[in-house]
Amino acid sequence: MSFEERFKLAKKASDLSADLNIDTTTVLNNRNLSFLYLMLGDFEPYREINWKNLKLATKLNDTLSLAMSNDNLAYYYYHYKQNDSAYYYYNRALNWYEALNSLKNQASILGNIASIQRIEKDYVGSEENIIGALKLLQKLPATESNLDNQWIMYNRLGIISLDLKQYEKSLEYHNKALEVSYKMNDGYYNEKTSIHNKASVYRKTGDFDDAIALYQSLLIEERLFEIDPPFYPLILDNLAFTKFEAGHKDYDYIEQTLKKAYRLSDSLEDPIAKLGVTIDLAKFFKGLRKADSAVHYAKKSYKLSKSVSDNDILLESMLLLAELNEGDEAKKYFNEHIKLSDSLLFKERSARNKFARIAFETDEIERENERITRERLWLLMLSVGLLLTLVLLYIIISQRSRNKELKFKQDQQQANEEIYNLMLSQQDKVDEARTNEKRRISQELHDGILGRLFGTRLSLDSFNFSEGPEAIKTRSNYISELKIIEEDIRKISHDLNTDFVSGSGFMDIIEELVQKQTQAYQLKYTFDSDDGIVWESLTNKTKINVYRIVQEALQNIYKHAEAQFVSISFKLKKDVICLSIEDDGKGFDPNRSKKGIGLKNINSRVKEFDGNVNFESQINNGTKISIEIPYQPN
Repeated sequence: MSFEERFKLAKKASDLSADLNIDTTTVLNNRNLSFLYLMLGDFEPYREINWKNLKLATKLNDTLSLAMSNDNLAYYYYHYKQNDSAYYYYNRALNWYEALNSLKNQASILGNIASIQRIEKDYVGSEENIIGALKLLQKLPATESNLDNQWIMYNRLGIISLDLKQYEKSLEYHNKALEVSYKMNDGYYNEKTSIHNKASVYRKTGDFDDAIALYQSLLIEERLFEIDPPFYPLILDNLAFTKFEAGHKDYDYIEQTLKKAYRLSDSLEDPIAKLGVTIDLAKFFKGLRKADSAVHYAKKSYKLSKSVSDNDILLESMLLLAELNEGDEAKKYFNEHIKLSDSLLFKERSARNKFARIAFETDEIERENERITRERLWLLMLSVGLLLTLVLLYIIISQRSRNKELKFKQDQQQANEEIYNLMLSQQDKVDEARTNEKRRISQELHDGILGRLFGTRLSLDSFNFSEGPEAIKTRSNYISELKIIEEDIRKISHDLNTDFVSGSGFMDIIEELVQKQTQAYQLKYTFDSDDGIVWESLTNKTKINVYRIVQEALQNIYKHAEAQFVSISFKLKKDVICLSIEDDGKGFDPNRSKKGIGLKNINSRVKEFDGNVNFESQINNGTKISIEIPYQPN
């Protein structure tokens, strides 16, 4: 059966089970369809179907489906480099796999979390999770798949140790990875990759001869390059540049080899390999004091590293360009290097706390869900007990007082008749209102629009055979009259659709938040939103930050302002959404309170969507927060 046929059948099965409203079958069919979407690389329906499965699995309390849905959603966000969301869903999946005691899946999730942490430069956290994954994998049978996963974990530990400049430790892990590859039936590619990674460690320690020997041993492996063609230019580049680092004087050979590696990586359309060769060419020509060639390749690596988001090589490119240029040009690259370096340092410092916070919040959510489930169970048991008690009491009372029961039935019958009469009366009023509305519309059509149409038609008939500018002008006036009549008809049509509800969405969520928070905080409020704002055109990230800003502001008002009233509005001005949050509280001195956590949180969230924020406040005279949100609906 072809892939297309499998996909059609899976889609049909999923739709059919959804139509039949069989949740357990729907979850299973959706899971199969999700895998096929992943094979197609169609990620939006992949996300949507896993989100549906997560809701169904929660409803069914299906632990395996909960684990797999969270795992799949995490992969979706990881694919799009939304690391915080990926980390959140991986942690939820990990909790469910732990409940299932699925060691292999736990190990896989820990490895994925470790990859995210390494990207965010939380090397210590990444190392801890990989070691945790290895401990789990070592408890499993030595199958090909489990050995491959062990090799992946040891390889990652070697790379992380290299990042931390722990060279001996890195070599130790790569040697362990090699040992695992020898145990595999098909560990050829893993073995050669580990040899290449060992050579990279030797380069860092200055053991150039050992590195060169390993690179040369890989160059003769034709099978390796059949499996992974971009590996060849990568090894060519590493071999040539390692010889240059080692002080070899055969500059023509080194230059030709580097350029050959550049051409091959370019023809293979592999930006990662091409980037590595480009930065090495820049450093090579700088070492030979060929400034023009060095600048040429440094600029290429600068642009390419930006396109592939490789900050390490981007920093290296900036430093090269700062050293190779003079004056303002050099200063520009140097300042950019400092700015990015400081930004990455701050990000690295905050990464560990961020992931710890996300993990804590995930555990808190899981505990809260468990608490709610227990409360629902107790509530159900209490309800059943109460119902049984009421039934028992009803039987006892009915046996002891049949006369009272009969009287009760008579009273109930009388009450039902009164309710029925009230419903009839209410229905008469509804029918009367409908009749009046029909009569009003009929009158408007007959007395207004039809009369005006008749008059206009007669007037146009009288001018049908007239010519000249005056006749043209008169006919133009009557055509304008027909446009007015058209607008009247449209208005009546609009009146007939007054039950249509639109505009629901993000503003409904915000308004519900404001309503609940102000009710909890005992605040009076007004809420106003410009209907011209198309919220669907903003990214989810922006909308989440706007939601959190409103939430944070209301919390600050409750905690600190001692206010009675708050006003919240969203206005559209040109290409900017203006959010205003104003209270009548005791106010504060903005210059003295800039270090407050609440204001820092709001400032941080505004920066995430490139907006502007202004705090206006005076002691005993309230506070106003004005936020500008970039808006481009097209």
